[in-house]
Amino acid sequence: MGHIIHGTGLPPISRIACAVSLALTRSNLVSPGVILFMIGQFAWTQVRWAEAELFPAKDTLYMQAQDGHVFMTAFVFFILDGLILFLRAIYLAILFSPCIAMAPFVDTFGDEFRKKWLQIVHLTLEKAGPAFIKWGQWAATRPDLFPRDLCDELSEFHSKAPSHSFSYTKKSIERAFGRTLPEIFAKFEEEPVASGSVAQVHRATLKYTYPGQQIKPIVVAVKVRHPGVGEAIRRDFALINFAAKVFNFFPTLKWLRLDESIQQFAVFMMSQVDLAREAAHLNRFIHNFRGCKDVSFPKPLYPLVHPAVLVETYEKGENVLRFVNELEGHEEIKSALAHIGTHALLKMLLVDNFIHADMHPGNILVRVTHSNPSPKGLFKSKPHVVLLDVGMTAELSKGDRVNLLEFFKAVALRDGQTAAECTLRLSKQQKCPDPKSFIKEVEKTFNFWGSVEGNAVHPAECMQQLLEHVRRHKVNIDGNVCTVMVTMLVLEGWQQKLDPEYNVMNTLQTLLFKADWAESLIYTMERLM
Repeated sequence: MGHIIHGTGLPPISRIACAVSLALTRSNLVSPGVILFMIGQFAWTQVRWAEAELFPAKDTLYMQAQDGHVFMTAFVFFILDGLILFLRAIYLAILFSPCIAMAPFVDTFGDEFRKKWLQIVHLTLEKAGPAFIKWGQWAATRPDLFPRDLCDELSEFHSKAPSHSFSYTKKSIERAFGRTLPEIFAKFEEEPVASGSVAQVHRATLKYTYPGQQIKPIVVAVKVRHPGVGEAIRRDFALINFAAKVFNFFPTLKWLRLDESIQQFAVFMMSQVDLAREAAHLNRFIHNFRGCKDVSFPKPLYPLVHPAVLVETYEKGENVLRFVNELEGHEEIKSALAHIGTHALLKMLLVDNFIHADMHPGNILVRVTHSNPSPKGLFKSKPHVVLLDVGMTAELSKGDRVNLLEFFKAVALRDGQTAAECTLRLSKQQKCPDPKSFIKEVEKTFNFWGSVEGNAVHPAECMQQLLEHVRRHKVNIDGNVCTVMVTMLVLEGWQQKLDPEYNVMNTLQTLLFKADWAESLIYTMERLM
């Protein structure tokens, strides 16, 4: 091959294509699919040249013309992809121009102007497509990077999206599994039961063919990824990354710290697109909670698992918000739900080190069952929690777990200095410009919380305000660690509504301050779950 390249040389158009493909692999604005296509075509053509040298063809000119045609085709595809990217960039620039124009004045023109800006940001991200919706949902979990009111606004994101056609669903399933739809399912509902920014869900019944046997039909949920969503997200991510770097040149927009957040967001975003990864997460949670009767997860049904299609058991239940906001009375059920949710999260954090990082109410279903009657002839209702959508998870290193637990202890004890020092250790690459000032401010705030006047402040509120200090002092916190902290806050929020007397932080404090806390926790889990 060396003789072929250096001896006879490549045709001029081939040398140009080679140089262009190598140069463009350095660019972060080109779709990876196009780059791989061009490199693949180049390698394949090289093989053909080698074969042509070893076994001379009758019409060498014709072969070179064919090689040139291959590169011209690749070049046309590259131009088209670049044009699409350029037009998309123009559209997004126009769409985001009101947000960008208003951003420098949000702290100048009063609260009403800021609220209006937040609403426009929400609406703009919603209109911009799945990558931006996912970015908004992720940004809502990072109060260490973004202002609290922006996180609150983005936390209300409902990633509803138009559903794609049934013909595309049918084609995706058949392409993924190599079988026709009637061969897999006895019944398939064409209308989706839900549609999000990445995929939509259909209800179906699996088809079983066991001669002479009566088998209860298995109702399943079939999650199908929207057409082109992976490529669209990759393309938009390139534009988001480019915009974040540009914003760094504007001092009034530096507080958004977009470039820092984009790097951490990339992992989260791509995990949402790969449905096979979600199936692997489900299996791990099912294994971890195999001995728990009060918490369950949908079960992926292998081999019907593919990056674009996921078949799992269909879970019935009511959204937990009905018990939080609508259901009157039933205090025993509400209190039981608060305890189940808390102990499930603490088990994930302290025992399994594998945390469901998207435990907002939309991903929590509740089933209420009636147990056998008591000696008094009364039926006792018992709730069961089903956790959905496990694409977003978090795992912590041993050092991060130790630091995070020490942080929770410090918050519970209102120990500002220890809490600040633990926070500074929650990133392997800490770039806080003034750590001493951060520690001093946090200690001052905690001293107020420890006073008679500030004693009424809830520990969860303490953690919220601490994260605000983190943002203002530009303290780095690793993404997984912050995700765990925010998950605790989200859980604390809706559990306070279920049972105001129950305190997640107090439960955590009770476990952490026991000398044999690990043994105590495992005992508690076995007893309560």
